Amino acid sequence: MNNVHPLAWYSALTSISYHQRNWLQDRGSLTRRIQDRCAQFCVKRVFQSLSRVYGDELDVMGLRVNELAMVREVYLYCGDTPVVFAHSVVAHKNLRGAWRGLSGLGNKSLGTVLFTNPRIKRTPLEFKKVSRGHFLYDRACIRLPEKPVNLWARRSLFTLHGQSILVTEVFLPAILELPL
Repeated sequence: MNNVHPLAWYSALTSISYHQRNWLQDRGSLTRRIQDRCAQFCVKRVFQSLSRVYGDELDVMGLRVNELAMVREVYLYCGDTPVVFAHSVVAHKNLRGAWRGLSGLGNKSLGTVLFTNPRIKRTPLEFKKVSRGHFLYDRACIRLPEKPVNLWARRSLFTLHGQSILVTEVFLPAILELPL
C-alpha cells in the first residue's frame, strides 16, 4: 500500500495480524460478537446531529458537498474500556424513509437494528489504516489515554428500500484483549 491516495479504502487487508484480521473481516454483528465476549457491554453515544460529511464519504453516500446528513458517533464499551468507535452516516432525506427510527436510538446499538431485519443488505467491507490527522483517528482517540500510531477501520453500506446508511467502525487497541 505504498503511494496510496489518502482517501482510498481497500477491499483486502495486508500486513495485519491474524487476531486483527479475525475481528476486521467478520461480517456478522460486531455488537453481538463483543457482547458474547464481555460481561458488561454498553453503547455510549457521543455525537448525533445533522452535519456535513467528510470527503471520502460523499461519493459512497451519493451526497453533494454541502448536503446534510445525520451523523451518529458512539463508542462500544466492554466494562469501562472503549473497544470500538462507530461513525454512521444517513442522508437527511432518508431519515423520513427506511431509516426514520435512527434518530431515536440514543445509547442503543445500531447493530441490533441492522442485523435483525433480513431485508437489509450489506455491501462488501472496505478497510483503511488511519492515523493522526484523519478525522476517524482523531475522533476515535478522544477517549483513549494513550494514542496508538494508527488504528484499523472498516466500513460498509447497509441498504433498505434503496436507501443506505454508511457504517464505519474503528477498532481500538483494547479489542485485541477480547478472546476471538
